[in-house]
Amino acid sequence: MSETESNAEGTGTRTRVVLAALPLAIFLGLALIFWTQLNSGRDISEIPSALIGTKAPWRDLEPLAGAVKDGLPMPALTAEGAKGKLTLVNFWASWCVPCRQEHPVILSLSKDPRLNVVGVNYKDGSENALRFLGELGNPFSAIGLDPVGKMAIDWGVYGIPESYLVGPDGTILYKKVGPFDENSLKNGLFPAIEKALGAPAS
Repeated sequence: MSETESNAEGTGTRTRVVLAALPLAIFLGLALIFWTQLNSGRDISEIPSALIGTKAPWRDLEPLAGAVKDGLPMPALTAEGAKGKLTLVNFWASWCVPCRQEHPVILSLSKDPRLNVVGVNYKDGSENALRFLGELGNPFSAIGLDPVGKMAIDWGVYGIPESYLVGPDGTILYKKVGPFDENSLKNGLFPAIEKALGAPAS
């Protein structure tokens, strides 16, 4: 074998080794990033949103037919219905187990007279949604159906349950991914309510 052929074979071998090792290197790099995020001490449920500080991208949604509150048919969720009110927008579904766990908290929040709590029923069936509310209670002043997730996409929803606090002027003030718990209420939502209203939240 000539020296040229030998060099060419050596170069080919090195190239094959590099190509074979590339997927492993990429995997290890991604694993390192993931591990760093997990051990950063940050609450991954408090995911920042590019929409914070911008106007809420409302859609006028179809109502949940058959839903009632205080004996009256539930109105549909519309931009006009939220205007001028401090509004908590809760994305939920009957098939979502964390939504069921969170629901008592949403019911409690709906009793604060300063807070307008509305629901977006996400990729759900109307009968199942009605059964969910009939069983657990209806905290919402309005409900809109988002059967294919168009509004969820507009709002940048990661996964449900997910909630947004929207100011009376329509600005998104706060976002919570996942169910509310004592910590996220105390250190997230309640301070955001206080800041928006200039008064302590109950």
